Amino acid sequence: MVYRDLRSFLEKLEEEGQLVRITQQVYPEPDLGSAARAVNNLGDQAPALLFNNIFGYNNGRVALNVHGSWPNHALMMGLPKDTPVKEQFLEFARRWKNYPVPVERVDTAPFHANQVTENINLFDILPLFRLNRDDSGCFIDKACVISRDLDDPDHFGKQNVGIYRLQVKGKDRLGIQPIPTHDIGIHLRIAEERGENLPVAIAIGCDPVITTIAGSPLTYEQSEYEMAGAIQGEPYRIVRAKHSNLDIPWGAEVVLEGEIIAGYRELEGPFGEFTGSYSDARHQPVIQIKAIYYRDNPIFENLYLGMSPTEMDFITSINTCVPLYHQLKEAFPEVEAVNANFTQGLIAIISTKTRFGGFAKAVGMRAMTTPHGLGYCKIVIVVDDFVDPFNLSQVMWALSTRVAPDKDLVVIPNASVLSLDPSSEPPGITHKLIIDATTPKAPESRGEEFAPIVEPPRDTVKWEKILKELINK
Repeated sequence: MVYRDLRSFLEKLEEEGQLVRITQQVYPEPDLGSAARAVNNLGDQAPALLFNNIFGYNNGRVALNVHGSWPNHALMMGLPKDTPVKEQFLEFARRWKNYPVPVERVDTAPFHANQVTENINLFDILPLFRLNRDDSGCFIDKACVISRDLDDPDHFGKQNVGIYRLQVKGKDRLGIQPIPTHDIGIHLRIAEERGENLPVAIAIGCDPVITTIAGSPLTYEQSEYEMAGAIQGEPYRIVRAKHSNLDIPWGAEVVLEGEIIAGYRELEGPFGEFTGSYSDARHQPVIQIKAIYYRDNPIFENLYLGMSPTEMDFITSINTCVPLYHQLKEAFPEVEAVNANFTQGLIAIISTKTRFGGFAKAVGMRAMTTPHGLGYCKIVIVVDDFVDPFNLSQVMWALSTRVAPDKDLVVIPNASVLSLDPSSEPPGITHKLIIDATTPKAPESRGEEFAPIVEPPRDTVKWEKILKELINK
């Protein structure tokens, strides 16, 4: 099933019992942030939340935790909501290989219903609020930010759709944190070298697939829109911006058009980040908003960030695992699956067949040198192919029974990591660790042969299906 906008996906979630509507009046602070944290505490089956009655906003609606559970992730892909995580991973990986799927271009979109180009005031349209107590202000943290390479503006793949935190600095100004290695960071560098402002479009409240792909580590020339088409199985629908050559998701609730001001920086942050710690204040670029478009009675979608688990662990989960998986598979066909679901892949668990002693350590090294692994993959755990990396009980079994600390730990000193990692010192530099939790193979030796593995009884899989059907009746 293809969801063209956020609203149609929310309808599906409600139909499947994965949406809770809160009709009682709530305050923007602390109620919305508190509710978002609370629903994340309910586990990996938690529903999305939709608030319809927010004090101070006549028409404002807020959606939280839309991607924040495995059932919601499965439904986004058109799968049954009880689809196991590893099966979701394998299906996502299969669709990934269908890239590219050409886009569908249209002339108008629902967000064209309302337009503001003068006396812009974000607070008139969006029910803005702080997520955590010590955030330096209100942030828009789940919007798709679109930009282009000004040196190659006709290259469709060099148009980027990414998710970057946006601090509200005024009624028509935003701060943005563009990591230099991310595509928008490259676009901004090119623009500033040309002495030009960088046009951007900010799409808030999009369909679930493009938001997921916007958080994926695609290569610089890969189009997020063409990848979204591959994942949803149909061409992705876009519309051209009115004030630039940028393409915008058709189903967005609110669209902001503006420019990143070249050569100008001001303090941004602190902000409670996905690491569970506050990032400090740093000088960051500023966006000047020039136009706002929005649907009638728009939905402001936001993302809670803090100590895991949060929605971030789902929105940057399988879409992080799959690129790593395909990149590893090119070098090591033996790789079975990759679990980089936690804190955007700062820790990754890889299952693989092993050809010879030391093989797993080579797999771990390759993971750390992938485009995503260079800034993440601080700890890589490698397990055997019969261990499900998404089943943490099995992973703990492998760590408990397969790791010899004097032989199976590899430390890489002074490696790169994203500067938001609070353990890095200086920010952006850290030691990295590979843990080989695979069964030793010659010429490796542990002094004695490992005992045979206890295999499940013959009809275990059959009985899993029988019991699942009985439980779901």
